Amino acid sequence: MGAADRAAAVVELLAAEYPDAECELDHASPWELLVATVLSAQSTDQGVNRVTPGLFARWPGPRELAAAPLDEIEAAIRPTGLFRTKAANLRETARRVVAEHDGEVPGELAALVALPGVGRKTAKVVLGEAFGVAAGIAVDTHVGRLARRLGLAAARDPERVAAELEALTPRASWVELSKRLVLHGRRVCHARRPACGGCVLAALCPRIGV
Repeated sequence: MGAADRAAAVVELLAAEYPDAECELDHASPWELLVATVLSAQSTDQGVNRVTPGLFARWPGPRELAAAPLDEIEAAIRPTGLFRTKAANLRETARRVVAEHDGEVPGELAALVALPGVGRKTAKVVLGEAFGVAAGIAVDTHVGRLARRLGLAAARDPERVAAELEALTPRASWVELSKRLVLHGRRVCHARRPACGGCVLAALCPRIGV
């Protein structure tokens, strides 16, 4: 089976396995999703979800966070790791969203990646989940690992993996495929001991590196 046929089968099988795949970062607005996604770097979604309720209760939107003392933001997000860098980036991002976008999260890739601490992966997540815009496949550690094991990508760099996956799959599938690959990586295709015996992709997976 060639990579294109395998990719098409992966899209179909994962859609059947995870028809209602959702982003596991709790959020109620594009702003909350942006903040949560920035906080998720080097942290788990569960860890972020424990921090954000208090964070959003204290500073509900970008205007409030823009005026917050930096040390208080640091203390609020400390459990997510890299808290000093994240706090500085989030406050500056809040200030730019207020000053440059009238307090609204922009819905364009270029505008998002211009914000401090917002890389292409974060921007793709926000655009796909909050705006329904398929700007690309968001590649985290799970997506990269599965793409390589399935023989759909060879690169290690996330954006190069994204480019390889995007070349093999229709744009309409990108947003959901990202979420489904993440879920499959968390639940089945684990880093150290993948549960190949219970995997819906087992029949077509070349198990590269396993």
